[in-house]
Amino acid sequence: MGWMKKAAALIAAVGLTVSATAQTANAQAPNAQASDTEAAVAAARAYHQAQGAAIVRDFADLLSIPNDALDAENIRLNAETIFGLFAARGFSMELLETEGAPPLIYGALEAPGAERTVAIYVHYDGQPTEDAKWTHPPFEPVLYTKPIPEGGEIVPFPAPGDPVDHDWRLYARSTGDDKAPIPALIAAIDALAAEDIPHTSNIKLIFDGEEERGSPHLDDYLAAHADKFADVDLWLFCDGPTHQSGRAQLVFGVRGVTGLDVTVYGPNRGLHSGHYGGWAPGPGWRLAQLLASMKDADGEVLIKDFYTSTAPITAADRAAIAATPAVDGQLRETFGLAATEADGALLAERILMPALIFRGLKSAEVGADARNVIPPSATASIGVRLAAGNDPEKMLDLVEAHIKRQGYRIVREDPDAALRLKYPLIAKVTRRTGYPAVRSRMDDPSVAPLIDALRIAVGDELILTPTLGGSLPLYMFEEASAAPIVILPIANFDNNQHAPDENIRLGNLFYGIEAYAAVLTME
Repeated sequence: MGWMKKAAALIAAVGLTVSATAQTANAQAPNAQASDTEAAVAAARAYHQAQGAAIVRDFADLLSIPNDALDAENIRLNAETIFGLFAARGFSMELLETEGAPPLIYGALEAPGAERTVAIYVHYDGQPTEDAKWTHPPFEPVLYTKPIPEGGEIVPFPAPGDPVDHDWRLYARSTGDDKAPIPALIAAIDALAAEDIPHTSNIKLIFDGEEERGSPHLDDYLAAHADKFADVDLWLFCDGPTHQSGRAQLVFGVRGVTGLDVTVYGPNRGLHSGHYGGWAPGPGWRLAQLLASMKDADGEVLIKDFYTSTAPITAADRAAIAATPAVDGQLRETFGLAATEADGALLAERILMPALIFRGLKSAEVGADARNVIPPSATASIGVRLAAGNDPEKMLDLVEAHIKRQGYRIVREDPDAALRLKYPLIAKVTRRTGYPAVRSRMDDPSVAPLIDALRIAVGDELILTPTLGGSLPLYMFEEASAAPIVILPIANFDNNQHAPDENIRLGNLFYGIEAYAAVLTME
């Protein structure tokens, strides 16, 4: 049976619903987008319905390999395993190497007659784990009937052919961030191959092994192998969560990120608070006052010119926000927040602006470990989430200028005795590396076929989102190619990203299979 006949049978069997947008596209081009992509989505759905148990078991095997980027032995085992999975499916694979870095996994698969090349980015490393805070060891995947905090119970991994509940949760490090796209893409490829449905784009794979460490070698890889990426027409980043409403989203940008540590000083040794309290200045109080000067009670950053370089929110941005489901009230309830910053402004608007984040504070001990001591120093870690238009270094310059206006002498090393005696207020500032925000045009013609294809997969559920709140190294790809960059997330928004008990809802994994099938066959 030819693939068109098989596709018709699959569509009838699965009962695929096509959105109004897709129906219009089908009427205008009956032999192109709609027929190819409808068939592909139907094939993917039938495939994961039949093979769901095997897909989940194979994913658990991949998750069982520890993937901290600093664990050289296991990160290479991850790379070699993923290399083999795609090589077995006809991709021309390479492990690109540079000294002191995990391999960058590169793959390519040409589609006969294709005039477009889509590059798919995934990172295979994960955040470091604090094993004691996990319900189960982070690299021993466990399946639950629903989220653990909601009373989920352990369920055995299904045997081949057993049904799989879409609401089950698979717990392990990197389930949601960011290994899930790998088995989902593999299943989509297998589903299309089983029905002889051809790809419509050349595909390139870029799998990063140190994204959670800031991808310090990625720009070197891209520069050294620029010829491999010169023909890319669309960058597709597969990372991040679906919308908080649970609906699918296509995202056109990310925030940038940078930060700094600030240490302020008191006496040159710990002093008994009974003997010297009220006389010797405490560094904790000084730091608290300095931090309070940076931001008001409603979340407005008070640092001069902090918002000045930010690109304005456009009419297209506001239209996209208006079309997005209202979730702020639900999120406040979920997170136990009676109120949010900026007088309750929408989250979707706030992530289009830069933000000053208080990440942590260290001075002395607390609780039962507290002592009657005035400590020598206090340190705060401050994060800066960047919006379009913000330069990382210039934003840190603004923070430093504010610290100086509060009367502090800024240094880069701990002050010596002479400096302590000369300046009453000293702040050691240690800058962190960072990168800028990136946003693609929502109306870029190169992205339109992708939007149409995803709407065939999910109908009118698809949300077009101007930017994610998180950060990804998109700027490196912007420097490597002029092609637009978009993000196709598949993980559930409550996946405990970066935290203990990270998980993925299996229905989101299966959605990813259908979404990638649509990507591989878009017009």
